[in-house]
Formats: sequence, C-alpha cells, structure tokens
Amino acid sequence: MKILIAGGGIGGLVTAMRLHQAGFEVKVFESVEEVKPLGVGINLLPHAVRVLTNIGLLSKVSAIAVETKELIYANRFGQFFWSEPRGKFAGYRWPQFSIHRGKFQVMLWEETLKTIGAENLKTNCHLHSFEEKGDKITATFINKETGQIVAEEEGDILIGADGINSVLRQKLYPNEGGVVFSGNILYRGTAKIKPYQTGSSMAMIGSNKQKMVIYPIGEPDADGNQVINWVANVREPEGAKITVRDWNRKVEKGPLLELYKDWKFDWIDVPEMIEKTDGGIFEFPMSDRNPLDKWSFSRVTLLGDAAHPMYPIGSNGASQAILDADALALALLSEKDVIQALVHYDKERVPATAKVVLQNRQKGPDFIMDLMEDRFPAGFSEAEIPHEELAQIMNQYKQVAGFDIQSLNAKT
Repeated sequence: MKILIAGGGIGGLVTAMRLHQAGFEVKVFESVEEVKPLGVGINLLPHAVRVLTNIGLLSKVSAIAVETKELIYANRFGQFFWSEPRGKFAGYRWPQFSIHRGKFQVMLWEETLKTIGAENLKTNCHLHSFEEKGDKITATFINKETGQIVAEEEGDILIGADGINSVLRQKLYPNEGGVVFSGNILYRGTAKIKPYQTGSSMAMIGSNKQKMVIYPIGEPDADGNQVINWVANVREPEGAKITVRDWNRKVEKGPLLELYKDWKFDWIDVPEMIEKTDGGIFEFPMSDRNPLDKWSFSRVTLLGDAAHPMYPIGSNGASQAILDADALALALLSEKDVIQALVHYDKERVPATAKVVLQNRQKGPDFIMDLMEDRFPAGFSEAEIPHEELAQIMNQYKQVAGFDIQSLNAKT
C-alpha cells in the first residue's frame, strides 16, 4: 500500500513515521520550500508522548524539551488556587514535555528523512487537486508561488495533513466557509529570565478576559536564565472587527506592557518578562473550525489541524494530531480493505476530537480561572478555595481529551 500525505507539519511527519513503522510505503509533500524552526512553544501530553516513544523518538524529544513537573493556576493577583503534578511526576508512564515548536518540527523532519528517504519527502509541493480512478488516487501538486505543476503522484490513500487552511478539506467541504473566530487575541513570545517555581512549571494566570500562560522551553544557561514561552490571551471588546491573520504578524510591546503593568508577583514579574522578550511578539486571533461529521471519503481523509483545528487550551492541538497518526496506522493494520479502514479511523477519531474542540470552546480546564475570578474578584483566602469542585473540572477534561491516568496507563 502506498500512502500520500499532503503536509509536512507535526501531524504529517509523525503519521509518515508511524505508517512506515506499520509497514506501509509513504510519501510526504510539504508546501514550503524550506522547513525552518519557526514558531514558539507547544506542549506534548503523555498520551502523545506514548506514540512518540513507540516510534523511537523519546530520547530525541527529551533532548530538546523541558519535562513538565507541574501545572499551576493563579488569579490576576498572583494567588495560587490549583496545582497538580504532570506527566511522570503525576504517575503517568510517559512524561509531558514543553518544547519549541520549530525545534520539534525540524527534529521530526530530520527523523522522517532518515526513515523514509529524501525521495519520499518533498518540499515546495502544494496540494492542488486529486482524482480517484478505480482502486488508485492521483494527487497533483504545484509550486505555490508560480502555480506550476511540480509533481503528480499515484497512491492508494491521500491524507490531508495540511493545516487549518487545508486545501483538501476545502475540496471535500467547498461550502464550509472560513475559520471561526473566538473573540480572543493571542500574543506569543519568548523571554530569557530567571526560572520560576520548580523551573519546569506550567502556569496559567488570570481569567479568560485577560490571561497569561507561561512555561519554560529550555534549560537554564550558565547565567541561570531560562527561555520562557509566554502566551497572552486578551478578550476583544464586543463588536470589535477582527480578521484572521497570519501567525507572523508582529506587534509592539507597549500595549501589552500597559495591559499587564500590575502583574508583578513575588514568583514571576510579567511586565519584566514581556520587556525582555527577544525575537518579536506575534499576534493571532484565536480561531478554530466547526467539527465535521466525516473526514474520510473513499480513499481520502483528513488529519490534525486539517481535520480538527482547536483553540490552544488544555495543551491539546499537536497532541491530538499525534493521536490521529496512531489511530490511522492501527486502523490500516486491522482492516485490509482501505476504504473500510478509513471508516474505522473516522469512527474512533471524529467524535473524540469533536468533544475536545467543543470543550475547548467552553474554556476546557481553564474554566476554573473564570470560576475563581467570578466568585473572588478581589482575591481569596486559602479556606475559600473549592478544591473538590476544581478537581472535578480538571479530571473531566482529562477524560474528554483522552489522558485520564487509569485509561492511558493501561495502554502499551
């Protein structure tokens, strides 16, 4: 069986390696001409790390990531109201990692190159169209800049792993329309500052009106400073006209420094972190798409952000794409009929990811931030924290997203 993958991002590359491991011939077509270490931080949850471990990548990931020890939540005054261990520190069989997206992408690209060979990993090939004839499918790829056809490839399956603006999804659902804007603007950056808390703590501060997410993505240097990834989430005023823009839109520090000027706590100085941000601050209107009822049509299917773009809440975007890769490989191994295998893949992953997309729209685990802000707008005492209620919300999200510890640890 020969499988064509449109898209050489995290989902496409992990899928290529997982399918190769399962014994299938794979060819990947990436739209950009050169893969570069772009972006900022992401998180890999234990259920995704399990898949990466099983394809032999644990040591490679570990070498360029920070193993997350704990997740902490604080209000806009810096008061902690929730803390829990994460990954192996919580008893999972697999760790949780915080990692630079670009470094992770380049590592995956290099490992995929070794695994399937340069002849099967093509750049500057943007999916243009596909045609199914009999038991084969032919995909046509173009140079995105010139529009010139650069490749035509025949295979048994075509996978669209080509992101939130997927060409393949648009062809399968031509009347879907654009992405759905959340009303929140994300501002992302990285700063080199002194470590906070354990030195490998992920922190969520504020509420969904104004939030700051921080986590380290590098080990401390000789001066004791550490690269901290930060994401400011700011709710836009009602009626504000926002258009979806590219991740690479740079903004000035001034407005953010003004917004967060009072967020100076004894454990982290947020204005200092923003001030020390090097390499630019990038703005992006937080968006997703409505869940689909079906990804697979005969010999064509979707995967990752092409299938289920979601808000970056609960650290699930990249992780869910990696779970897709594993589920697809298992479906193809268990069912000889290609079309039926894709039906099985849909049956497992379509409802599972739809739950996460919809849960993230309802703020996911970050619901506890608004709960505490609404009940205690001026702060709280330790005795007032509703620990059991918060625990129930956090545990429910783990079950929805597929990483409750009992179910996950039972897997191999």
